[in-house]
Amino acid sequence: MTRSIPNVVSIAGVDPSGGAGILADIKSFSALGAYGCGVVAALTAQNTQAVTGVHVPPTDFLRQQIDTLFADVRIDAVKLGMLGAADIVATVAERLHHWQAANVVCDPVMVAKSGDHLLAKSAVSMLIEALLPKTFMLTPNLPEAGVLLECRAPESVKEMYRAAERLREMLPVSSERWVLLKGGHLPGDELVDLLFDGDHMIEMSAPRIATKNTHGTGCSLSSAIAALLPQHAGGFRPVENAVRGARDWLRGAIAASGQLSVGQGHGPVQHFHALWT
Repeated sequence: MTRSIPNVVSIAGVDPSGGAGILADIKSFSALGAYGCGVVAALTAQNTQAVTGVHVPPTDFLRQQIDTLFADVRIDAVKLGMLGAADIVATVAERLHHWQAANVVCDPVMVAKSGDHLLAKSAVSMLIEALLPKTFMLTPNLPEAGVLLECRAPESVKEMYRAAERLREMLPVSSERWVLLKGGHLPGDELVDLLFDGDHMIEMSAPRIATKNTHGTGCSLSSAIAALLPQHAGGFRPVENAVRGARDWLRGAIAASGQLSVGQGHGPVQHFHALWT
C-alpha cells in the first residue's frame, strides 16, 4: 500500500532571508516528507540581524487565501506562526473552526531572534481567547510562556513544570491537547523541553550545540512537528514520537548550519542536512 504524503499548511509571516516564517516552514515540511502549502498572514522586511518593517494583509484577503486552499486541498496539519495583529488572529481562528482543521500546531511567535516584537500586545488576548481553543499543540519558548501566563518567564526546569501545567489549563480539557514548552533560554549545556498532555509530563533533554545559527529554530521545530504528526498517526505514542523525530531532525539541522553562509547575524539552520551532500 502506497503511503499517503500529507499536505501541511503554514499560516505565518514571510521572512525574506528564508531563515524563519513560511519559507523555513516549507523547507521543514519538504525535508520531512510532507507537501507544503502556505498562507501569508504577514510580510516582514527582515534579515539575520533585524526586522525593519511589518505589513499585514487585509483580513478579507487572508480569509480568501484560507478558504480557497481548504476548499480544494486536503489539509492534514496546520502550523501557525507569526500572525501579527488581533484581527489576523481572529480571522485565522474563525476559518480554522469553519474548516474543522486537524493537527493545529500553534507556535506563538512574539519576538524575533533579533529582539524585535512580532505580535502586537492587543493580539495576545485574542490568541488566548480565540486561537488556543482550536490548537492541538502549543509550542511556546520560555519568554512566550511568560507573556501567555502574564508572569515572568520560567527560570529553572522546576518552574518549567508548573508553567507547562498552567499552559495546558489554557487549552480545552475535554480532548487530547498538548503543550511543548521549550527550554532553550535557560543557561547551561543541557537543553530541556517538556511535553505535557494534562496527564503525562515527558522531559526531553539534549546537549546544547555551540553555534549562533539559531535563526528560525522555533518556526522549524513547530513545522517539523506538523509535518510528522499525520505520518505518526495510528502508531505507537504518535505525538511523542512525532515530537522526538522533529527534535532529532532539528538538532541535525543546527549542527550542520555551518555549511551555510547566510547573513552576518543569527544564521539559519540547514534544513536539508540529510538530503544535501
